[in-house]
Parts: sequence; C-alpha cells; structure tokens
Amino acid sequence: MPHQVIPKSKYGIAQRNCMEETRKSAEEFLNLIKKSRKGKLKIYIGMIAGVGKTYRMLQEAHTLLKSGIDVKIGFVETHNREETQALIAGLPIIPLRKLFYKGKEMEEMDLQAIINLRPEVVFVDELAHSNMEGSKNEKRWQDVMDIIDAGINVITAVNIQHMESLNEEIKEITGIEVKERIPDKVLALADEVVNIDLTAEELVNRLKGGKIYQQDKIETALKNFFRSEHILQLRELALKEVATQVNRKVETEVSKLSTNHRTEKFLCCITTNEKTAKALIRKTARLANYYNSRWYVLYVQNASEKPDKIALDKQRHLINHFKLAIELGAEVIKKEGNSKAKIIYDVAMQQGITTICMGKPTFSLINNLFGNTFFIRLLKQFSKTNVDFIILS
Repeated sequence: MPHQVIPKSKYGIAQRNCMEETRKSAEEFLNLIKKSRKGKLKIYIGMIAGVGKTYRMLQEAHTLLKSGIDVKIGFVETHNREETQALIAGLPIIPLRKLFYKGKEMEEMDLQAIINLRPEVVFVDELAHSNMEGSKNEKRWQDVMDIIDAGINVITAVNIQHMESLNEEIKEITGIEVKERIPDKVLALADEVVNIDLTAEELVNRLKGGKIYQQDKIETALKNFFRSEHILQLRELALKEVATQVNRKVETEVSKLSTNHRTEKFLCCITTNEKTAKALIRKTARLANYYNSRWYVLYVQNASEKPDKIALDKQRHLINHFKLAIELGAEVIKKEGNSKAKIIYDVAMQQGITTICMGKPTFSLINNLFGNTFFIRLLKQFSKTNVDFIILS
C-alpha cells in the first residue's frame, strides 16, 4: 500500500495543531493541580460586633485541634472579652510581626510566617482590617487570598457592614460610613459562609452586661449601631447575604446539569455623576454576585467629556467609579461617541449581555409623546432581543 505523502505546508500545520493541543492539555492539567492545591475558605459573618463570631471560631479551633488537625491562630482580636480570651488558652498562636509606625511599635499578622509554617488550618480574625504601611498587602482580606493560594485552609470572620456593595445602604441605616470594607468577591469565593445570629434583645442585653464593650463605650454604642431598629435591619442584611451565597451555589450547580439554564451577564451603564454611578455599580455587583455571573461597567464618553474638556472633579469621579467597579469584580468598558443607545446595543451584543442595569430615566411629556428620549431610543434598539432591563434608583 503506497504511503501517503503529506505536503510540507500541511505537515507544518498539523504539527502546530498537535503542539497547540498538547499545550492546552498541559495548561488544563496544571490548572487542575493548582486548583487542588488551593486552600478552602470558611467565613463567619455577623450582623454586628459582639454576636460571637470570634468565640465560635475559637471553639472550632479547639474541636479541630482535638481531632488531630494542625491548627494555628494567625490573628485573633478578643476586644478584652473574658469569655473569648479564655478560649485562647491551649491554642498554638503564630507570633505577630512588629512594625514601627510614626515612632510607635505596632503589631500585625505575620503573613510570611503563616505561609512558611503551612498549617492545615489557620484562623484569621478581622477580615476587613487595613494593614499598616510596610505590610505586603493593603488589606487583610488580600493576605487571606495569599494564604489560600499557598494551599492553606482559612477560617475567618467579618461583619455585614464591611461589605463593599452594601456601603451606602449601611450608611442610610446607621448614619455612619464604614471605612474598612471587603469586596463582595471574597464572600463569593468562600466554600462556606456561616451566619452567627442573635436577636436584638439578646444582643442589647450582652452590650449592657459589659460583654461587648467597656462601660465607657456602652452608651455611645446604644445610640448608634446598637439601636434596636438598626440591629433588626443589619440582621436582615446578614441573613439575606448568607441566603444569597446558598442560592448562588445552587444556581452554579444547576447550570452544570441543565442545558436550558441561561448564563447571566450584566451590563451596568454609568455616567460621571458621583452618587448615581456608585449606587448603580454596587447594586449591579450584588446582582452579579447573586447569579455568580460576569458583569461589565460601560461608560460612553461624548464630545463634551473628552480629557481636554471634562471638568477635573468629573474626571476624578470617573476614575473612582472605574476603580470601585474593578474592586467589585467588573470588567470596565469605555467607548467614545454621541449615539449612546447604539453603543450600548453594540456592546451588549458583543459581550452576550442578558441584563442591562441603568439609573432612572428622566421623562418629559413632550418627549414621551414623540418618542425622542434616550431611553425610548434604547428600548427600540433592543425590541427584538431577549435582553432584560433593570431600572435602579
């Protein structure tokens, strides 16, 4: 039987295809190895300080230690609470790292020591904490990501008011803007989220009994975060957050099994308006987190907003919007042009968007009658698609 002669050009193509397949196969296997090496993340979440997150964490540390698991305490904050301090006894603690800041000796969690010791499980309190200058990472949640990437399992704790996407809602409830925040993606990455719950009455009784703060701070606390109506609203947010995490995992598992499951993709359309854009970004982030989906932030720059014409304050707001969007897990898209409706349509089609999130449109009677508003034009563009619109306040 005569041998088939493969032309050199075809042979070269076949060889390149084979090499490409081999490379992809090797990369996929390497990704599987890396994935298996990553540590697991468990987060205790609470509605407010004093519900018992650290206490429960330390109880779990003792249970694991008795079961023969290599447990270490990376950082714990007892706030001088007697019940919590008593639980530290007998647990192996990794010494804190000493830093000099503004002439004073301070202590921080020793990230490198944790990675070098490689315990099976490390406990890290105060997830939203901001690290001091001189630390590897700006935030403790970033330290936790490094620890997980090193193959170490982490159990940590955070309060609901530290969620980035809830920042404005927390401010509306309590009148206080929380400065230390974590991006929602941290909770989305968690393998387990556990809510530590107390009734408002139980919590207030704990506060008045001196089990949360020292006596000189109790009255101030009762007038702020620990007002009954505030506790109830924060409790609702915490319960909803944990429910969202459960639903998100269910959605993920169902999508693997169901061929009819629609994969959601969100597009958040913003302007340079400081307050509106921030609210839209945070609310879209929560929706995307719920569905465990990809999402995008789109800004369409018109002629009056070019770098040489835009006001400095608006330019600053825009940079901050992009930074917030990236922190919350979005991909930022910037386009130029005056036909916003068409640009939004084109981007949505290119990215396979299923839902567009926008601020409330402003209508006038004349524009409504003649259909000349931007919003009407936008709806006309999408009239023959399956794209949904969500109008956010």
